[in-house]
Formats: sequence, structure tokens, C-alpha cells
Amino acid sequence: MHRFDLTGRTALVTGAARGLGRALALALAEAGADLVLVDLPDAPGLTETADLVRGTGRTAHLHPQDLARTDELTAFADRVRAAVGPLHILVNNAGVAALERYNEITPESWSRTMRVNLDAVFFLSQRVAEHMVKDGVAGRIITVTSKNALVAEAGLAHYNASKAAADSLTQTLAIELAPHGITVNALAPGMVETPIDGEFPFDREAFEAAYRERIPLGRYARPDECAGALLLLASDAGSYVTGTRIVVDGGVLADQMPRTRFMPPYRNTLDPDRPPSP
Repeated sequence: MHRFDLTGRTALVTGAARGLGRALALALAEAGADLVLVDLPDAPGLTETADLVRGTGRTAHLHPQDLARTDELTAFADRVRAAVGPLHILVNNAGVAALERYNEITPESWSRTMRVNLDAVFFLSQRVAEHMVKDGVAGRIITVTSKNALVAEAGLAHYNASKAAADSLTQTLAIELAPHGITVNALAPGMVETPIDGEFPFDREAFEAAYRERIPLGRYARPDECAGALLLLASDAGSYVTGTRIVVDGGVLADQMPRTRFMPPYRNTLDPDRPPSP
């Protein structure tokens, strides 16, 4: 397990106030990393995440920042480096989504989605990577994209486009940073029990029931179920993994047609007397 040990390393996690960002920050802390926690200046929950990190015995530094202000991110990264020392791990987790049909998307909505989900990923990665190179750190950059980087969903044109672009950006940065020993990868979750989905203006209960039927594992992921993939990409265990993505989606992308519910019930040939299951 020493290959997954992050003791002595510092990780910056964006969107750390709640949901998936909090779970990823805690996983890194439990593996031994100290944390730099980033979210909006008025984000409720950031202090609570810090308390949970400190409860593991690790250090938590709070650095609020609106990532949509992309012109500020170079100076922001410089301030973080000056305050906490070398960064070893960057987790670009912050993201926004709005459920809007294609003809309802305004320039403002499109622009904000791109600034947070794509522009901030690039400009923060750009500056942090330069610090890693200067500090001689064989760092890890992990961007949380989505299964929507690979397949589309209605009502999310701007979100889908931003995540697909971030996936391509991951590959480009991986190529350019490989000579410096820095790996760059994407973590692509499927449906996760996080607040962002609960903010969509529809009948969540009905939607989730329908979507669960589409997921081979039959349920949404808990945020902590993305932690294993993150730790692989962030640690020495993943030192030869770069320019790729790990999809954590319960099997959705593997199942092009949810046919099993139309098939005869499953019978175990080793236990033919057991009642059939779905």
C-alpha cells in the first residue's frame, strides 16, 4: 500500500466545499496529503471540509477563489505556491451545469460554463504545472470531467462541450508535461449523489428512478466511490498512467442498449433450484 501513500505531498482541490470535491479532498488527506481547499469565497461548507481534513491529522489551507475570474488564476496560483510551498497534486474538480435546451442557452450561460469547466482548468493547470517544473516536482494533474465528455445528454450542450474539451486538453497537457515527469489524467464520473444534479428544475425522484434503470449497477455512485480512481492517478501507483481517463459510471457507457430488463430472468446454472433474479 506504500505505492498509494501521499505523505509529504500537498494537493490542491477545487470545488472542495461539498459533494465530490469534499470526498476527493478527504481521500487525499486519508492517504497522507496536506490539502489546499478552493471554492467560491462565499461557498458554504468549505470550513466544514477543512475541519474534516484536519480530523485526519493533515493540514488544510483555505484559499477561496472564483474560478470564473480566469484572469486572476495566474496570480492566484502564485499566491498559493508562496503560502504553502510546492504543490504535488492538482485536482481540477470545480464545475457548473445548467439544464437548458439548445435554443435557451444565452451567451452568458455558455460563457460561464466554459470559464469554470474549461478555461479555469487550463489556466490553473498551466501555472501550477510551471511551478511543478521549477520546483522539480514529478506532479500529478487530475481533471474531473464526466461521462458526458464521451457521450451527450439533451439539455446540456454547453456542459457536454466543456467536458469533451477538457478531456482533449488532458491529453495535450499529458504530452507536453511528460518530459518533466508530470502526469495528466481525467477522472470521468457518471451519475453521482451530489448537489449539482439536485439543482436541476425537474422531478428529481422520477428522473433518478428512470436513470437507475439505465445503470447496470442499478444506482448512483456515492462520492467516495470515485476516490479509488483518484488515488491511483495521484500516487506513485499510477506513475506510468498519463493522457488517459478513468470512467467511474456503474457501467453506463458499456451498455449501449439496456436490454437485460427485457430478457428472461437470470438463472444460476450452479443453483437451479434458486428462484430467478433480474
